Amino acid sequence: MATTAELRVGAVIRHNGELCTVLETIHRTPGNLRAFYQVKMRVIKTGKLREERFRSGETIEFVRVETSNYQYLYRDGDVFMFMDSESYDQIPVAVEIVGDSAKFMKEGLEVQIARDEEGKIVQIARDEEGNVVSVTLPNHVVLRVLSTEPGVRGDTATNALKPSVVDTGANVNVPLFVNEGDLIRVETSSGSYMDRVKE
Repeated sequence: MATTAELRVGAVIRHNGELCTVLETIHRTPGNLRAFYQVKMRVIKTGKLREERFRSGETIEFVRVETSNYQYLYRDGDVFMFMDSESYDQIPVAVEIVGDSAKFMKEGLEVQIARDEEGKIVQIARDEEGNVVSVTLPNHVVLRVLSTEPGVRGDTATNALKPSVVDTGANVNVPLFVNEGDLIRVETSSGSYMDRVKE
């Protein structure tokens, strides 16, 4: 247990029985009223955003999270399989926890998986792997364009984009000069095209 003074962006807290990641925290002192913290957070299990007010000095349950490198192996229905890069242990992760970033994951991709260390003891007792808090992809990934409309020679409009489908099945808007078979760098947080990669 700790107080609101220790709230930081990226911290994981247990609120109303759910694990939440803190996205933003603002300390407010309105006029002659009591100070409070306005906190924006994401519920890890559902991905829903939530805003809460905490009184200044209120106790909050922080969850200790340990992060390790894992390699993405394959998808089996609603479960993604990852392998620990050091111990070679494999763990299943539900699609809800992976979230939208799943559309940019290629087999062999290195990701960071955060696990709830307190929940781990409970999970081992139940023989489950339910203590994964989040899966973080690299800032950008290199993907191959599988299909897109061919570029028109001489059409060099600077901000014009066209739709394309990459090898993970995701849709990415690319500039007119990008063709099928090209390798492109995609930002994983926004899903936007960054640049073309030479082979």
